[in-house]
Amino acid sequence: MRILITGANGQLGCELQRTLALHELILMDFPTFDLTKSSCEKQVASAQPDLVIHAAAYTDVDGAEHQPDLAMAVNVQGTEWVARGTTRAKARLIYISTDYVFDGEKTAAYVESDPIAPLSVYGRTKADGETRVREAQPHHVILRTSWVYGAYGRNFLKTVLRLASERDEFTMVADQFGCPTATADIAAAILALAPRLVADPSVAGTYHFAGGGETTWHGFATEIVARQLPLTGRNPRVVAITTAEYPTAARRPRNSVLDCRRFQATFGYAAHPWRERVGEVVEILLKPGRATDR
Repeated sequence: MRILITGANGQLGCELQRTLALHELILMDFPTFDLTKSSCEKQVASAQPDLVIHAAAYTDVDGAEHQPDLAMAVNVQGTEWVARGTTRAKARLIYISTDYVFDGEKTAAYVESDPIAPLSVYGRTKADGETRVREAQPHHVILRTSWVYGAYGRNFLKTVLRLASERDEFTMVADQFGCPTATADIAAAILALAPRLVADPSVAGTYHFAGGGETTWHGFATEIVARQLPLTGRNPRVVAITTAEYPTAARRPRNSVLDCRRFQATFGYAAHPWRERVGEVVEILLKPGRATDR
C-alpha cells in the first residue's frame, strides 16, 4: 500500500515508520506540512495515497487551555483539510483520537457508542475533529486511544524515568484511571486494520484501542520505577496524591478506561498487557546502546 503518515516525526509517527516499513510510505510533518494552512489539503490529495494515517495533532493538554485557537486550528480545521484531501485522492483515512472526549463520570469502561462530553479544550478539539472526519470522509476509522507512551518522542514514561534519575521521592495522581497504551501496540493495530479498511469500506467507523488492563497514573509510575530499578539501581518513592492536590490548567476525566472488544472482534488484534509493554520500553531506553533520543 501507499500510506501517508501525518505527524511522521512524532512518537507514534516514528513507531509507524518502523512497523509499516514494508509499505510505500509518504512522511509529512511540520513545518513543511502545516495543519493551520489550507495547503495541507492539496498536499494530501496530490500525494495520491491509498491510506492516510492522521497522527499529527496539537497534544499539549494544558497548553490547549492557553492556546485554544491554535488547538482548534490544528485539531479541527486541519483535520478537516486532511479528511477532504483523502476524499479527493479516493483514499481511506485513519484518525487518531483520544479518551479525553469523555468526561470520566462513567463507572465502567467506555464503549464507542457512549455519549461524549469532553472536559478540556484539547478534548473538545479532538471530538470536533472526529465530527469533521465523519462529515468529510465516509471511508474512515476513528481510533480512540489513551495514555500513549513509547520509545520515541516525549511522553509520561520518559518523564517518570527522568524523575527517577533525579529525585528520591515524587508524587503522582492516584484517583484517575486509564489504560496505558504503547505506540508499538497502536502501530500493530493499524497494521492489522489498514488492509481491511482499504479493501472493505464496511469496516469504517469508530473504535477504541488501548493497552491491556487499567491502572492510575500512580500505578503507571510505580511500574516504570520498578522496571528501571534493575538497570539503574535507583529506587525513588512514588507518593500517591489526589487530583485536587495537583491542580492543572485542563480538567482530566477520572475514568479513561476504554472497552476495546469491538476492535478485537473486527480486526483480530488486542494490545499486550500494559505492564509487559512498559518493561519492553524501559529496557529499550535504558539498555546501553539501545536508547533513542528521537
